[in-house]
Amino acid sequence: MEDQSYFFPILDKYFFQQPTLELAVSLLGCVLIKECDEGTAAGMIVETEAYIGPMDRAAHSYNNRRTRRTEVMFHEPGLAYTYVMHTHTLFNVVSGEKGNPEAVLVRAVEPVKGIELMARRRGMPDSANLTNGPGKLTKALGIKMSDYGHSLTEKPLYIAKGMMPDSISSGKRIGIDNSGEAKDYPWRFWITDNPYVSRHQKAVNVITQRIGRQK
Repeated sequence: MEDQSYFFPILDKYFFQQPTLELAVSLLGCVLIKECDEGTAAGMIVETEAYIGPMDRAAHSYNNRRTRRTEVMFHEPGLAYTYVMHTHTLFNVVSGEKGNPEAVLVRAVEPVKGIELMARRRGMPDSANLTNGPGKLTKALGIKMSDYGHSLTEKPLYIAKGMMPDSISSGKRIGIDNSGEAKDYPWRFWITDNPYVSRHQKAVNVITQRIGRQK
């Protein structure tokens, strides 16, 4: 059942100016929303991964690598960084100061609005598999490569203030085994025990006190 209580004001640009690790935590519980002609679809962010470009071998912008794909990462925080991996579009929030290419990957969301639309797009009934992965959630929400560079403080693709989780876990990021020591950084964050998290693993740490959340 859709829960309208999740809908709060759109986050402003100052929210996205937090340090990347803090932003990755603060995004949990916020609501990612995409409006289009078909309707509006939204999901509560339940899992993120932080990528701190210049010193992070797992990041696309490692060593300040500036390409057509990573260009938006060098801009101001709060923009959408979309890219294609294995035919799937993945969605990131640009973070860090301008000129310092960092980003937060949104790995999973819990549907809160437009669930029938999401199920139709995914060609499957409503279940935890609907949006429990970075490629799944973009297809369900209708996020596309054309959203690249869009400000997430403006419609039709934006992030709204949401519900504060009771408990947040952190652990190693997923799918970056060839990134040297970076593969062990505990920069993946998820709402503890949420069924929509893409992959459950043993947590390195459990955070019970939120940091950096806009009041």
